Amino acid sequence: MKILVTGGAGFIGSHTCDRLVALGHEVVVLDALTLPVHRNGRPVYLNPAVDFYQGDVRNRDLMTNLLRRVDAVCHFAAYQDYLPDFARFSDVNVVSTALLYEIVVAERLDLARVVVASSQAAMGEGLYLCPADGEQLPGMRPEHAVAAGQWDIPCPHCGGPLEMQATPERISNPQNAYGVSKLGEEMVAINLGRRYGIPTVALRYSIVQGPRQSVYNAYSGACRIFCLSYLQGIAPTLYEDGAAIRDYVNINDVVDANVLVLEDDRAAGRVFNVGGGKAVTTRGFADIVMRQYGSRQPGMVTGDYRFGDTRHILSDISALQALGWEPRHTPVDSVAAYAAWLEGMDGLDGVLAEANARMRALGVVRRAKP
Repeated sequence: MKILVTGGAGFIGSHTCDRLVALGHEVVVLDALTLPVHRNGRPVYLNPAVDFYQGDVRNRDLMTNLLRRVDAVCHFAAYQDYLPDFARFSDVNVVSTALLYEIVVAERLDLARVVVASSQAAMGEGLYLCPADGEQLPGMRPEHAVAAGQWDIPCPHCGGPLEMQATPERISNPQNAYGVSKLGEEMVAINLGRRYGIPTVALRYSIVQGPRQSVYNAYSGACRIFCLSYLQGIAPTLYEDGAAIRDYVNINDVVDANVLVLEDDRAAGRVFNVGGGKAVTTRGFADIVMRQYGSRQPGMVTGDYRFGDTRHILSDISALQALGWEPRHTPVDSVAAYAAWLEGMDGLDGVLAEANARMRALGVVRRAKP
């Protein structure tokens, strides 16, 4: 097939391009090469076999010309960094997706598949269980509670403790602007795909880790933050109390999922979680990085937190597993690969301090006063 990969110069996109080329597909890449991710223009790791175009996915003429030439689309172009950029999240993530389908319908294009990159953030806090009141879907944590260092979420009915559950795709509960935009994007894609007979799959990625994840993002990337800290010989800051739970998925496993749903007709018209399958605390992940760098400085709890973060989220990956996919790599594998990629890279000294300063200035990072 000839496949258009939007955002193909990015982290997930470039790895997917490598696999598609290896499988014998012709690959066309569209990427805007925007800051802060692409400070040096076209990345050296971008596969030389791809047909590369620099441009914006919201450019109708450019998208029309590219879509006319391909058989399938992996729509990975996205904006995902700073929390206060509400309009930009929706403009890049939702509008570009609506435009893609608008062009396909207007041009009467016959695409074999559209794969859209969604996010675990679309599920927000996810699913919890109260021993007394059953399943719960909590709203966002009140700022006054988080600012007072009250991290965990009580049952909204009885006030008792809640038990986090693995969250399936039926749950959509986004609680920040990025998550809202990703839910909007997948709803546009899945529903327009069904309406107009365009085989579409949306993938809700958990926290994806591995080489090529930009060191310049301010907000995203626990592996990036912790590795840069230990490279500088300092202990990383753990937000909240270090006990927040996430699941981390390796980039190679994500590429496996991308290729599977591109080819498997059973996936069409559906949303799938793509996660690591194991609950890992922030402290636990930081400890993996600490051991990778041979340090004895554990992460520090300072009372800092990120405004709008969810407390816990663990994706239920059973639906994708039913199609034969499995996460085969561990967080240890991801950290080792990312650390090797960073080795010898120039210009890293001020990156972390710059990101921290910007997040504080924007009110993204705050400090609790218990």
